[in-house]
Amino acid sequence: MEKLKIAGGYPLEGTIKVSGAKNSAVALIPATILADSPVTIEGLPDISDVRTLKDLLEEIGGTVSLEDGDMRVDPSQMVSMPLPSGKVKKLRASYYLMGAMLGRFKKAVIGLPGGCHLGPRPIDQHIKGFEALGAEVTNEQGAIYLRADELKGARIYLDVVSVGATINIMLAAVRAKGRTIIENAAKEPEIIDVATLLSNMGAKIKGAGTDVIRIDGVDELHGCRHTIIPDRIEAGTFMILAAAVGKGVLVDNVIPLHMESVIAKLREMGVPVETNDDQIFIGRADKLKSVDVKTLVYPGFPTDLQQPFTTLLNRAEGSAVVTDTIYSARFKHIDELRRMNATIKVEGRSAIVNGPVQLQGAKVKASDLRAGAALVIAGLMAEGITEVTGLEHIDRGYSDLVAKLEGLGATIWREKMSVEEMEQMKS
Repeated sequence: MEKLKIAGGYPLEGTIKVSGAKNSAVALIPATILADSPVTIEGLPDISDVRTLKDLLEEIGGTVSLEDGDMRVDPSQMVSMPLPSGKVKKLRASYYLMGAMLGRFKKAVIGLPGGCHLGPRPIDQHIKGFEALGAEVTNEQGAIYLRADELKGARIYLDVVSVGATINIMLAAVRAKGRTIIENAAKEPEIIDVATLLSNMGAKIKGAGTDVIRIDGVDELHGCRHTIIPDRIEAGTFMILAAAVGKGVLVDNVIPLHMESVIAKLREMGVPVETNDDQIFIGRADKLKSVDVKTLVYPGFPTDLQQPFTTLLNRAEGSAVVTDTIYSARFKHIDELRRMNATIKVEGRSAIVNGPVQLQGAKVKASDLRAGAALVIAGLMAEGITEVTGLEHIDRGYSDLVAKLEGLGATIWREKMSVEEMEQMKS
């Protein structure tokens, strides 16, 4: 196991490039199961979730190659093998295998998904959708069993706006008989990305990116090439760290339209932000003003950037209230920030941040992926050395993070943990 060490207090400058979208990748890769000939996805991020999904596709008989971010999947020999646990437990988005395998094979056995522990994230809306399409869904010994003689299009209203349920129902519905209408659908850019891949494979989908998606089922889907969109959460993370410790940082390979809520909040704080076609420049901000933030479904402020943004607010003058309406348990990073001298208290779904404070280097632990990003930003802001453990979470979503930050002038490195340190983590 490794730990990350950061020497804080160095201003960052230069250009940093955003990788392909993690939240697209984890849905695009399972979607390849639905084709009957090879699919190539270009520009995938070099993260552990992508490698785990590659292994899972190989487990069910797929021939998969991955080189320099390009994955080629030949699904022609895939079979509906049960995937009860093992690698499925490593990532939350393994639930997309349910929709894809149900769509192609009319049956699937998938272990309950793993991933970051962010409080209750039920898959009841996914199951509601599958049942509306004609599947029988049961929970047997910790695995979800899906069976259908035939999938038939249906009108499905999502009680809660859910990215996962919207995509999963799309995956199953593209090969169902007749028309499926998903109402109160999520509108995230990743949904449009998945719909674009499926359409390139021969699916008939209208309305992706709106709250009503119409799908006319087809009998078969074919292979294609698809380039993934840039990762808006990674882009937002880089924009936030540039606002925190930058003296002029250009974020490259980004779709500014996807970042409007983040840009608005940074400008409200007093951060200079300039945009062009596929780049965003974050200028030096000497004095920051506190702003309140509430996470909302897209196009609102992303819950995945709440934790990094909370860290940035430690530099701002005044009191700010950060409210997470999506995940109630997404404040586990607060205790770690307090170790670093932050003045923050949690009240229900909100955190109250009082600043400005000078963060101090400390030993901290990432409890989930975006908490890890928040602690890296905190380490860059802090005086002295910060030591971050729990890197397996960070590696799930950020590709080549150390090298990218070194390119901006950060003093950051990975070290192997001693036996004593690993024992302490277990206790």
